Amino acid sequence: MSPSGKSVHDQFAREQFITLYQNIATGLQTRTYDCSQGIIAHCQAAFPQLLITHKDERRLQLTGNFISLERFETFLNGSAQTYSHYQTPNKTKVKDTPYKQPVKQQKSIDQAKDEACPICLETLKISECTVLSKCKHRFCKDCLERAFHVKPTCPICGEIYGNLTGTQPKGGTMTVSSDRSSLPGYERYGTIIINYHIPRGCQGDEHPNPGMPYQGATRIAYLPYSTEGNKVLKLLQRAFDQRLTFTIGRSSTTGQNNVVTWNDIHHKTSRYGGSTCYGYPDPDYLKRVQDELKAKGID
Repeated sequence: MSPSGKSVHDQFAREQFITLYQNIATGLQTRTYDCSQGIIAHCQAAFPQLLITHKDERRLQLTGNFISLERFETFLNGSAQTYSHYQTPNKTKVKDTPYKQPVKQQKSIDQAKDEACPICLETLKISECTVLSKCKHRFCKDCLERAFHVKPTCPICGEIYGNLTGTQPKGGTMTVSSDRSSLPGYERYGTIIINYHIPRGCQGDEHPNPGMPYQGATRIAYLPYSTEGNKVLKLLQRAFDQRLTFTIGRSSTTGQNNVVTWNDIHHKTSRYGGSTCYGYPDPDYLKRVQDELKAKGID
């Protein structure tokens, strides 16, 4: 492999790793519970997939995915738990929650007779079973309703049912302009210039460290002023309006924590230098970014 080919391959691998990391990170939630000492000792062994932090002698802060946290809460409720507090609610209304099943889904419901709900692990009852229309995964109606209240996606495969709302800090702006200069690979077209600005502030309940300050960010991105480039621009505008473009976390370039970072929708922040420098030429970029947007329900 030539040096240039290797650098492109390395850049692609880095982007894929960052995307995987951010997809996992954005699916995590944090909840705080009041527990007895006996439960605290037990849960560390019984729930190794959860990150457990001791707030004090009687309070635990747990971080994990929705299914793991729901299973812990089921265990806790069975152990005379009297208090729990959600730190990361999402009030997105999901119109696609199928409480009344079409006839064509009856076969899937019948298959659930001896199947356990993936969230609460209780045996599914036909009268209380919901089959998701796209992916066909089955859950208790109540469990699925709670899951969709947090994020309108299948808790197993991530299939989207409704509009996602991200954790991008509020109050930011996205302004668009253009000039006549061309980008490498798009010599026939001018250039679309996107200016993002996210002011600094304090983290909310949906962020990693609620109440702590975060640094703001200003970013510039470029698209060709072509038919496809303008299509991508409209999709990026929708992503920004749904608070999906940025999040708060650790910078993958500086390692600094509590800063505004990209949220796995890759942008071209340079006009030149090719893919290794986040610039052009990169003939597959417009297709890749549309795939990333589609994964968030934007197409």
